[in-house]
Amino acid sequence: MIFTAALFFVVPLFAQSSLQSFRKLSFPEKRWVLLHPLKAKKAYAISLEAKEVTRSMKGNKMLDPWENGGQLDAFRHAYWMARLTQEMGWRRAYRLGNAHEKGNYRQFKRGKTEEGALPDEASSKMDYLNNDTGIETGKRYPDYSPEQLSDLILRLIGEGKLYIISRDSVGNFLDCGGTIINMELYKGKWQNPKCVIPSARRN
Repeated sequence: MIFTAALFFVVPLFAQSSLQSFRKLSFPEKRWVLLHPLKAKKAYAISLEAKEVTRSMKGNKMLDPWENGGQLDAFRHAYWMARLTQEMGWRRAYRLGNAHEKGNYRQFKRGKTEEGALPDEASSKMDYLNNDTGIETGKRYPDYSPEQLSDLILRLIGEGKLYIISRDSVGNFLDCGGTIINMELYKGKWQNPKCVIPSARRN
């Protein structure tokens, strides 16, 4: 009943396209929206911005090509959290980031993919670490423009200040000993031997 009542007040804040996006959110993300109705529209706009800026980074020679578990993925999370922190404060950004990761676990349980891959423990760990760095970046540089922020995060990736999942040059996942993982053995499992490493390392 409370959820329905809150939804009555939140829905008018959204255009039709963003309302459709709201319906696609996980329960933890919807809960965040309902607890922060005045910030939800801005958070939605920043989320679209982060996706668009990340899309523009495809093909950037400073980044590897992996949209899931790679430097491009790390960029997206750090940029998203940094911009949210700039615009609405680190606490709200932190809670939304956590809600997103909780939603990813629910997606895993239901067999739903994110960015074309099933979420797992390693990708969640990577995302939490990159979210934290993004929040710290937004706190430290509250007046940076999106362009300045983008350049800074690219530099942080090159310096190994963000995190990725270890892969070889053709995209095979590696364990922490550098051995190729047979992912078929871990199909449908939350835990596997993937290794989270600093973003400057490429195997």
